Amino acid sequence: MSPSPTGRVRPAIKALIVRDGALLVTVNSHWTPLFYLLPGGGQQFGESMREACARECREEVGVDVTVGEVAFVRDYIGSRHEFAAQDSHYHQIEIAFWATLAPGAEPVQGPVGDSFQTGIRWLPLDELDDAPLWPQALKGWLAADPADRPVYLGDVN
Repeated sequence: MSPSPTGRVRPAIKALIVRDGALLVTVNSHWTPLFYLLPGGGQQFGESMREACARECREEVGVDVTVGEVAFVRDYIGSRHEFAAQDSHYHQIEIAFWATLAPGAEPVQGPVGDSFQTGIRWLPLDELDDAPLWPQALKGWLAADPADRPVYLGDVN
């Protein structure tokens, strides 16, 4: 994550892409040796959330996507979580949209991934419990009955 200015909330837009029982994630290495994130990042001024989601997918996973409905929203207030020593200055609100790959598109390491992004992966849903996936709350959310999934996950990691 890139730092947010002190006293500001950073909006970030994420893509939730599931295909054939697997979740598309970026592979990353930063404070921990390996972790997975949903593709996405900061929304730019003047850009709609759907435009941000599509741009971030082109940058990080090298594909065009069709952006659907909001899947979930979460806060990440860094000072309240396990990475507080590194993230105490950080407050991000993430809006995750369901997305599908454009016909015939296959993800690849995108041209403008985050500095700590090292690749991409289709992470099988049945391997989520042991995976270093952030936010970790996403694991239980994906396993839940869709009718019972909350839209707002709270301040979770």
